[in-house]
Amino acid sequence: MTIGQKYSDVYEEIRQVYLNYPYPWVIGYSGGKDSTATLQLIWRALEGLSPTELTKPVYVISTDTLVETPLIVNYVRETLDLLERHITHSQLPISVHRLEPTLEDRFWVNLIGRGYPAPNSLFRWCTERLKIHPSNHFILDKVAEHGEVILALGMRRGESARRDRVVKEHHYDWHTLSRHGQLPGAWVYMPIEDFSTEDVWSYLLQVPSPWGSDNRRLRALYKSAQDGECPMVVDDTTAPCGNSRFGCWVCTVVDQDKAMEALIDDGAEWLIPLLDFRDWLASTQDPSVKPQQREYKGRNGHIRITQRGLLWRSYTLEFSKEMLKRLLLAQGQIQKHNPDFTIIDEAELREIRRLWLTERQDWEDALPGIYTEVTGHTLRWDVNDVSRPGKLEFELLQRIAQERDLPVNLPQKLLDAEWQYYGMRRRGLIHKSIENILNEDWLTLEEAQAKAREQQAETV
Repeated sequence: MTIGQKYSDVYEEIRQVYLNYPYPWVIGYSGGKDSTATLQLIWRALEGLSPTELTKPVYVISTDTLVETPLIVNYVRETLDLLERHITHSQLPISVHRLEPTLEDRFWVNLIGRGYPAPNSLFRWCTERLKIHPSNHFILDKVAEHGEVILALGMRRGESARRDRVVKEHHYDWHTLSRHGQLPGAWVYMPIEDFSTEDVWSYLLQVPSPWGSDNRRLRALYKSAQDGECPMVVDDTTAPCGNSRFGCWVCTVVDQDKAMEALIDDGAEWLIPLLDFRDWLASTQDPSVKPQQREYKGRNGHIRITQRGLLWRSYTLEFSKEMLKRLLLAQGQIQKHNPDFTIIDEAELREIRRLWLTERQDWEDALPGIYTEVTGHTLRWDVNDVSRPGKLEFELLQRIAQERDLPVNLPQKLLDAEWQYYGMRRRGLIHKSIENILNEDWLTLEEAQAKAREQQAETV
């Protein structure tokens, strides 16, 4: 079979799937070669149908994690703009949908606001929040609207053992479609399942893009770094993408961001502040520095002791302040070369401030001062109607707590719980909040470490 015949067979298969199943389609588009080939094949195939046959909508979804590599963000946005312009001049029932994580799920809100540790292979909290939630919410909304959907993914066999396991989960050899393992109402279709890497590039370079993109530019982006990509993520079986071309620049799941390094070596030196921040963030996973940067209690107020000893949990508030300073400095350096580029936006800053005030006992209200100190600018910050305690009140409370041999965070949390429910007609929930606070582990660090040593001795 020639390459041309192979394309024709795929076009025909796509048309038959479209005609034979009464479901709308959702195409996952990440901007990489595989998702581009998948979208282009489907577009070309549907062009071969008559207007009366094009009865089911086709939704193209693209998720921006808001921490994507800047060069790729620009490329994907330009491509989506081209898609939207060409769709208006075609008869195809295609629409483009740009997805983002909700404010509470965003990377900086969780890392700096809540103090989540930098992601690693054992605690990869970012994938679900940044990629899976936005796409799954969209897909499930369409399932609710239409009953079922066909999810077209640019996944291929032979890329890696892990990817082959994922493909196998989504496919039965005797069916073109298969049920998605984690999304009820979604059928999975993989048009390029049997394509090799060479097949993908041959198709993209031989067949012009129907929406006017230059696939040679896409190939050049791959050549400027490592040849790999993050596929559209709709479940938790997808591998991390930090070593790949189309991944998040801040990824710390991998040891080294070779793609970013290659881009810088290829001339994009303005990305150096991002790489420096990413490498510094990755260094916080070193066990020797965790005692200086991490809390010994979790966000639920409880300590955990493992066979290795006391488990260090989320970042301290003071270290979160240091992260914000470094991030704003990196943003300022980047904006000298690219004024429109934003690492952390105003909405995220406001949400981080809210979390520091309401959940992390930042009575000093440090964030507005940090922002002005680093940037030289100010924002119109919200002012609470209720007069909350500040630095002077904290210093007074600290002295009282020392006199009473109490951890200062205990009365702080109790007072914050009171302010949280101030003015509400029904204050029943405050009793549950007080109960949770009192049930936290209120051991000092020294007491927690002594308990960990005792437990380790018992297991020897």
